[in-house]
Amino acid sequence: MIQRILTIILSLGLLFSLILFASKFGSARLPGNQQGYEPVQPVAYSHRLHAGELKMDCLYCHSGATRSRHAGIPSGNICLNCHTQVRSTFGEVRQEDELASKENRKPRRITSAELSKLYQGMGLNPQGDIKPEAVTKSISWTRIHNLPDFVYFDHRAHVSVGVACQTCHGPVESMERMRQFSTLSMGWCVNCHRESNVKGIQGRQVNASIDCATCHY
Repeated sequence: MIQRILTIILSLGLLFSLILFASKFGSARLPGNQQGYEPVQPVAYSHRLHAGELKMDCLYCHSGATRSRHAGIPSGNICLNCHTQVRSTFGEVRQEDELASKENRKPRRITSAELSKLYQGMGLNPQGDIKPEAVTKSISWTRIHNLPDFVYFDHRAHVSVGVACQTCHGPVESMERMRQFSTLSMGWCVNCHRESNVKGIQGRQVNASIDCATCHY
């Protein structure tokens, strides 16, 4: 009887260990694989809101992708094209309107905490006016998609033939905080090139190279 109980306990312990090992192994990554990397950024920018709900084109902010190797990060003045007028969320504006109505005064023009970071970096006061004494400072965004130095990648070659941003970056329009969706490994890229050569891109025949020297030279 005792031997049977010990056997059951040991079996359960072994099963639990295997389950724990499997869960850890399933989340393991090869060296250099940053799939799922989702750092907290200095400003809580929502791709879900901008690219998803508002249907903003990726290239409006990342215009460098059409003319450069790098898609680039939009400068502050691109953000201010909208955010000189849009300064806070609808909920915050409505809350201020209700409070102003109760206090029998005009609503104040408020700026959200996250947009205040943008204004501060641009040397603007909360009203959007230039502060002469201010020192401008670019927002230090944390880079997410970071290929090794020995890999050459050019956005132009991909954008020009109609490769959708989501092909590499995943459903950005659903991401509240940006993360690395694909492995971006060499095998992943090569398989994409092979598949594109067979199926084409948006009905267009392409000749995506699988020569090593294309990306490593």
